[in-house]
Amino acid sequence: MQLQFLGTGAGMPSKERNTSALVLKLLEERGTVWLFDCGEATQHQILHTTIRPRKVEKIFITHLHGDHIFGLPGFLSSRSFLGGETTLTIYGPKGLKEWITACFHVSKTHLTYPIEFVEVQEGVIFEDDQFVVHAQLLEHVIPSYGFRIEQKPLQGELLIEKAIELGVPKGPLLGKLKNGEDITLEDGRTVLSSEVTAPAKNGFIISILGDTSYCESAKNLSENADIVIHEATFDHKTEQLAASYGHSTNIEAAKVAKESNAKHLILNHISSRFLANDLKTLLNEAKDIFPQCFIAHDFSYYEWKNGQLFES
Repeated sequence: MQLQFLGTGAGMPSKERNTSALVLKLLEERGTVWLFDCGEATQHQILHTTIRPRKVEKIFITHLHGDHIFGLPGFLSSRSFLGGETTLTIYGPKGLKEWITACFHVSKTHLTYPIEFVEVQEGVIFEDDQFVVHAQLLEHVIPSYGFRIEQKPLQGELLIEKAIELGVPKGPLLGKLKNGEDITLEDGRTVLSSEVTAPAKNGFIISILGDTSYCESAKNLSENADIVIHEATFDHKTEQLAASYGHSTNIEAAKVAKESNAKHLILNHISSRFLANDLKTLLNEAKDIFPQCFIAHDFSYYEWKNGQLFES
């Protein structure tokens, strides 16, 4: 699994940061990509990456402020030109479908693929045999959701040498054992899958939060998460503005990660008031509370591998 930030700014684009958009790459897990929010010019940002729009399977919109959705009509249109044919599912608050439908009606836009809209409510909004996604309302000036993405436990690897020692021939029977099936050999002996497979491994948990003040919902979604992505629009000097506009400070984001027993925190949604030489201070203040902390930049790339987060 990899994370790539396409836009990490707050409110409006700046020379350093585009508006909100984040890609969760699940190419190894399911051959697809999930997009979280789609601020203005997200498709332009994608041009500077290896991301293929036709690989985007799901889009999750946290809330309906413009810096999180104004790139959506353009992206959806371009996906048609770029060979998108498979169904795209868009999860978002009430009103998102009506807005997209109106944009396409007025602009006479025709798509080459179907869109399934899912109006987000609190609870499980998606589940299959690999993943479950929970949504919960945060505290912002309009309805804003956070998402908790849980990968289900991964089947343990097949211990091939041990299976062969027990007399299992190479071929389809090994595949059955790997898939959790017990088998019977030609001599009548039974080989249990549990005998020749390693224990199941826990999948990853990511909490991706929309715009929010410091709140219990953010901590609930982040409980024991491997990675928490939390906005840090303000700092302690501007915390009154954070409270007024339904945002968080870097300190509050760190408190959420610490109090929820998360493993890693990535600060996102950074105000343009902070210049390049302010970012080190923002990060260090958060690290004083929660050491395993990063600050996202446009095109920041993170990889989750063997239970560790690597930044590149």
